[in-house]
Amino acid sequence: MSYLQQEPMSKNRLTAIIGVGLLHALLGYALISGLAVKAVKAITEPLEAVNIEDAAPPPEEVPPPPPELEDIPPYVPPPDVVIETLAPPPPTITAQAVIPMPEAPRFVPPAPPAPAPPAIAPTAPVPVARTFEVSEDDYPDASRRAGEEGITGIRVTVGIDGRVTNCVVIRPSGYPRLDERACQIAERRWRFRPATENGRPVEATITRNYRWQLQEGRG
Repeated sequence: MSYLQQEPMSKNRLTAIIGVGLLHALLGYALISGLAVKAVKAITEPLEAVNIEDAAPPPEEVPPPPPELEDIPPYVPPPDVVIETLAPPPPTITAQAVIPMPEAPRFVPPAPPAPAPPAIAPTAPVPVARTFEVSEDDYPDASRRAGEEGITGIRVTVGIDGRVTNCVVIRPSGYPRLDERACQIAERRWRFRPATENGRPVEATITRNYRWQLQEGRG
């Protein structure tokens, strides 16, 4: 790129170039006129040493005297203050009427309960019809022909009407026909005066034994 195509030179740069040119011109003139020789001689002359005294240090500052302490007045206690207190008012006495207390009712012990009527001892059923014995006429025909004999024990329940309501064999005779006939006789023929408890009829149980025995020479 040519010089003409470069950007125009700034004003400060142009001034510096002109100053440098002037300086060169002055130096050239000095050389020509001998100023340069005089300057060299002046530089080569002996130098005189000059003693420079050190400056004296500044005087030390004297600290100011401490402030004087103010005198503190002596402690004077405050005067005693007497507080007058008023005397308490006299107590107020209130008169109250005394109400007599009613007398407590006199304790009267309750009357002892009436004695219970004496308990009536319970009674057992009492037979009122026919005995408990059996005869040969009560034998079952098959048992009479077979010659069966023995003792049958039974327990019967007697109701409040005096009749047998239940029968249980508690001692078998060894012959079922005789045991069955024993309960049949008790339920059909036995009658009782019912048992009582506190005067009222109640159910009760009794036990009886039947003896089955044939007459000699028969069987």
